[in-house]
Amino acid sequence: MEKIITPTGIKAIIISNKKSGELPDFLSEKEVDKVRKFHSSIKGYKATPLISLENLAKGLGVSKIFVKDESYRFGLNAFKGVGATYAIARVICEKLGVHIDDVSFDYFKSPEVSEKIKDMVFVTATDGNHGRAVAWAATQLGCKSIVYMPKGSSLIRLQHIKDAGAEAYITDVNYDDAVRLANKKAEEIGGYCVQDTAWEGYEKIPNWICQGYTTIAAEALDQTKLDGVAKPTHIFLQAGVGSFAGGILGYFANVFRDELPITIIVEPENAACIYNSALINDGQPHAVTGDLNTIMAGLACGEPNTVTWKFLRDFAFAYISCPDYVAARGMRVLANPIGNDKKIVSGESGAVGLGLVTLLLEREELKELKDKLRLDENSVILCFSTEGDTDPEQYRKIVYDGKNPSYFE
Repeated sequence: MEKIITPTGIKAIIISNKKSGELPDFLSEKEVDKVRKFHSSIKGYKATPLISLENLAKGLGVSKIFVKDESYRFGLNAFKGVGATYAIARVICEKLGVHIDDVSFDYFKSPEVSEKIKDMVFVTATDGNHGRAVAWAATQLGCKSIVYMPKGSSLIRLQHIKDAGAEAYITDVNYDDAVRLANKKAEEIGGYCVQDTAWEGYEKIPNWICQGYTTIAAEALDQTKLDGVAKPTHIFLQAGVGSFAGGILGYFANVFRDELPITIIVEPENAACIYNSALINDGQPHAVTGDLNTIMAGLACGEPNTVTWKFLRDFAFAYISCPDYVAARGMRVLANPIGNDKKIVSGESGAVGLGLVTLLLEREELKELKDKLRLDENSVILCFSTEGDTDPEQYRKIVYDGKNPSYFE
């Protein structure tokens, strides 16, 4: 393990001699094919765009930069819908005694099934995107939902969740305590806690959510192949609790086996629980505490998913902690494309990976880290913009007014 602290505020841990761990069977290609089949049965489903930023790549001196734009997912402006729909469908299937492989999304809307599930209540905690997705999925199926948000949450995101059909509240606790509150509420009312993080005794539903996320990765690989790229050399994955990053990385580990692309896990510096776990280096997940203040609201999580942490531990090449300006930088770069590159509207949590890529390839202060990550003219980089402007007011402050300027500006 090698720790690198840069003068830019960016910190990294490199694990260059890592041995692969046990491959997660539930994220295998066979299982993911089943997940994609279910998602394809949802009205309005289509693969989200994979954008090749040719001019940006040329300007930064690499071969390719791909960005998967999840702002188009189910009209929810974020990626979370693939996880929520699949997990809620699995919960309902268990209740009805049917198998997910034998049903479509419309099956749950039939009058006979609707009558059986109409009183089911799904409860969750969220920084915004996951709660909106749970509310939307529950409402689509005629069920109820209750959503708790941590203190300081955006009122706009709260309203989006209410508009999607949920009973929703902003609490006076941080994200991890809001998760505990949601779980307690579900137990009290006989509802179902649908959380995208796992802890001891609560793993099945988070694993289903992770399976749902793999549709994104499988689409991306199909799309890179259409562009003549068999696989990327580098993958940047942002992490909150690590469910998205772990699910995507677990799937890629199954697909590429011993030739896994260099995968970098990216987090906000004040909520870097995956980075912290890698730093302690005892193989166990470790939390960070406090208010977890960051503009990257979707990544403001202090306690790692205990299941997906194992995949991040075993298969990631590097873990990087980023100040908020890195995400803001990514938002501005994506909003102001070079030449005929396509504009991408990306929110704070969506843009941090691309922001980091541009800094690594431009700034002399980051050259050592760039070289350790083996970034060069042959690199084919894949990033995931996991959300659009889910808080339009904040988006404008950053992109229009220069909020969170880069350290060197």
